[in-house]
Amino acid sequence: MSATRFLPGLAALGLGAILARAIELTVGFNHLLVAIALGFVLANAVGVPDRLAPGVGTHKLWLGAGIVLMGASLTLETVLEVGGVVLLVVVAVTALTILVVELLARNVFGLADRLGSLLAAGSGICGVSAVVAVAGAIRAREEQIAYAAATVLLFDAVTIVVYPIVGDLLGLSDVVFGVWAGVSMFSTGPVVAVGFAYSEIAGQWATMTKLARNALIGAVVIAYASYYARSGSAGRPSLRTLWNEFPKFVLGFLALVVLASAGVFSSAQQASIENAYNWLFVLAFVGLGTEIRLAELRSTGVTPAVVVLLALLVASTVSLVVLTMLFGT
Repeated sequence: MSATRFLPGLAALGLGAILARAIELTVGFNHLLVAIALGFVLANAVGVPDRLAPGVGTHKLWLGAGIVLMGASLTLETVLEVGGVVLLVVVAVTALTILVVELLARNVFGLADRLGSLLAAGSGICGVSAVVAVAGAIRAREEQIAYAAATVLLFDAVTIVVYPIVGDLLGLSDVVFGVWAGVSMFSTGPVVAVGFAYSEIAGQWATMTKLARNALIGAVVIAYASYYARSGSAGRPSLRTLWNEFPKFVLGFLALVVLASAGVFSSAQQASIENAYNWLFVLAFVGLGTEIRLAELRSTGVTPAVVVLLALLVASTVSLVVLTMLFGT
């Protein structure tokens, strides 16, 4: 099909981005959260027309491109400053989240094993992407995938609103808020959105933390595939499958961090790149808003939502306490 089929949707994203910026200038609301709200209104009030769907659906591409470009504004010194500590927190909170969801799903609420595993992966790693990746490895049923994905999307919508409010009420520092969002929220888009809505520094830390967490997807897929393979109902994933599921924009991000550390970019070039990734994020978040569908959220089962809510409360509380102890408020 012709590439021109993307133009109407791309134009819609562009108009939404410009409108979000204009609203921020006139009313004062953060433009990234406004962008999500505009996409949400479009999807739920009138629906996304078929002719706009291909272009609007490119929003994940713009998010990935923005994350890659963001690497140019960072250096290895910045990343490594507290990187080791943050990495330990990422691994610990990820493991805690997965463990709590599995225990609650299997031993308290009696959910099917595979549904519990999908909820654990989505909550612990990277939202719907992790749900889909693990589902393929453990041969989950379509309805289980749908329930898990809808539950993750529900909490993506909730945390976009709740996290900035909590951060402001508690007076969290930029680093603490960014790492907290990156380590405990679910999907990459909402994490980046609330991080940069809080501050530029918080956005950078939220993104770096979330990328580190996303990189764990391969290990989690292998672990789940191995566990279910013992029952003979699932096969081990191939290296090709793991590569396909790996978030490749992480590599681009790291490449630009290395180039920035080597002094390749001048201050003027870094300013231009920062402006570019800010606009890419606004485009992406207009599209992200269209993914939040009320009809789908209403279809979420109560029990999976309760399981994930309890796990989120545990993980977010524990991680916030630990981060506050490490870095102060």
